[in-house]
Amino acid sequence: MTRLFKRCASGAAIAVLAGCASVNIDQAISDTNGSARTFTQGKLELSRTDAQRQARAKLSAELLANPLGMDDAVQLALANSPAMQTLLAQSWADMSLASQGGRMANPIFNFERVRAGEEMEIGRLLSFGLLDLLTLPRRQAIAGSQVAQARLQLSANVVEQVTQVRQAWVRAVGAQQSLQYAQQVNTSAQASAELARRMQQVGNFNKLQRARQQVFYADAVAQLAASQHAATVAREELTRLLGLSDEQYARLKLPDRLPDLPTAAREPQAVSTQAGAQRLDVQLARGRLDSAGQSQGLNLLTSLVDVELGIRRDTVFDNVEGTRSNRKGYELDIRLPIFDWGSVQRDAMNARSIAAASRYESAVRGASSQLRESYSAYRTAYDVARHYRDEIVPLRKTMADENLLRYNGMLIGVFELLADNRSQISGVMAAIDAYQQFWLADAALSASMTGKPTSMAMSTVAPAGGVEAAGH
Repeated sequence: MTRLFKRCASGAAIAVLAGCASVNIDQAISDTNGSARTFTQGKLELSRTDAQRQARAKLSAELLANPLGMDDAVQLALANSPAMQTLLAQSWADMSLASQGGRMANPIFNFERVRAGEEMEIGRLLSFGLLDLLTLPRRQAIAGSQVAQARLQLSANVVEQVTQVRQAWVRAVGAQQSLQYAQQVNTSAQASAELARRMQQVGNFNKLQRARQQVFYADAVAQLAASQHAATVAREELTRLLGLSDEQYARLKLPDRLPDLPTAAREPQAVSTQAGAQRLDVQLARGRLDSAGQSQGLNLLTSLVDVELGIRRDTVFDNVEGTRSNRKGYELDIRLPIFDWGSVQRDAMNARSIAAASRYESAVRGASSQLRESYSAYRTAYDVARHYRDEIVPLRKTMADENLLRYNGMLIGVFELLADNRSQISGVMAAIDAYQQFWLADAALSASMTGKPTSMAMSTVAPAGGVEAAGH
């Protein structure tokens, strides 16, 4: 039996050494940079040294020196956001905890000293879980699967964070651009209301005609206040996602307008092909299913029995005889399944396995549907934005040019000209909203292709000529 114990101890030592590898967070981040390169551009990094933190601060200052584009906003979030660093550190902790499950528990050393009359006994016991040793390979496989899941979850979380930054940037720039046109509408309405007041004073306008101009000005003031608040909300949302300090916030500059539409929309076949091998949600569900299957066989054994093996070495001192004797042996502790046969644990294991299988099936079935929905939102937003760009805005400009000619020819009055100007501005604001909806849908589609579906509800674009009647 001693020889058997020595063999077990040697095997345990080898297994422990084999399972002592630490989690390499740098490799995990490198994997995320590879699988989500279109989101991180390979710049994701966990800063642990002063040199790394100084490099991040320098990059942040360089990015804030110029108007912040969408890609620049993503890079600034990766370099500057404490939330991003928290995400990476928490993922490191999750991977380490998952890896811990694949390690052998430390052995227990027990020392006892007993005196009986002139006789003293010193006992020493070194023990470890025999079942832990026998199941170590399976537990290491399960731990490896859980670490792989944690890595996939890190990629999914990074994709989600970057998508939030992209969409926040779109909303901030779009709100800022809409505010500029709301200010123009307010200026036009103010001029119209003032002119109407003066014309009433000289008897050329009645009370109803002046009230029409005044109420439109009052509406424009309310709309301007709402636009100012919307721009502040969008800018502050972006500020939080970028992790800007007060000093950095003061240096934040955004472009004057949203980017132009791409020359062509993405084709559905290209979207489906690229997404097939990248879906993180399906990979995560599959990993959880495999882990549940591996755990079930292990937990079936541990729910029934537990075994502790130890080797003893006792020394007995007889002070009367002046002798000393040694005794060797072993102990085997077995937990007997008398009161609890582990049926409840096995039921829980079976339920988790069924849930994991159903979750995987749901992810597989829902992946294509989610992608089709995201693509529909993207394509609809693209077509609407292009329609505004190619049809509505040019037509509004043509109408404005013609009305200006008619005004110069004294065929229409100043109020008709101002009303048409307000109508044209409202058409441009509707086009801005259509552009914003497209870039939001584009960011959501990119996330869905990677396997991190992002909800994208299409908003209704206000009709371009909706205020024209109010101006007359």
